[in-house]
Amino acid sequence: MQSTKKPIILAISGASGSGKSLFTQNLQLTLEKHGQPVLVLQEDHYYKTQDHVPMEQRITTNYDHPDAFEHDLLSQHLQDLSNSKSIDYPSYCYKTHTRLKKAQKVEPSPIIIIEGIMLLTQIQLFDHFDFKVFVDTPLDVCLMRRMLRDTQERGRSLTSVATQYEQTVKPMYHKFIRPSKNFADLIVPHGGENFLAVDVLSAYLFKQRNGNTLDD
Repeated sequence: MQSTKKPIILAISGASGSGKSLFTQNLQLTLEKHGQPVLVLQEDHYYKTQDHVPMEQRITTNYDHPDAFEHDLLSQHLQDLSNSKSIDYPSYCYKTHTRLKKAQKVEPSPIIIIEGIMLLTQIQLFDHFDFKVFVDTPLDVCLMRRMLRDTQERGRSLTSVATQYEQTVKPMYHKFIRPSKNFADLIVPHGGENFLAVDVLSAYLFKQRNGNTLDD
């Protein structure tokens, strides 16, 4: 039988390469180690489909602008999960620069973590969030991490990554992402390796969900 208690939804935001994913992973592992199921969603799965856009235009997509995302669909999915409904979780392909045809059926969970760069720029999503986190990491560190990720995982050249960073990533960070830090309930320095923040936040979430502490 599914619980009638609505899930706790946590938003984790920050610059690209800030350590959001590692922080989310460590938070998930800590909670699951204590028997607390967690569902993790990624905002970048909600990039808009570009099937109708020619490839030469797709490759110029500014992935660091709020308009690149289908936030209305994300909002609907968060609402469905809150109402104990499953969702068709989309996936995005960076090689074809569009959404994949096949979605994954995802069931609700007592704790849901959604992580992404633009979450705290979207006021219309705030009603879904019970807690908002901003992972705060120096931009030079973010750039190094992004270069490693995009060259190793996405097959891109260092030149293309550096060019994109200067032309879109850095300007969009200062225009959209950095100001959104003001909406965070918790600002986490030192990225995903801030284990004190992981411990404090996991204990808070566990108590909010279960009424007792991780040590009980």
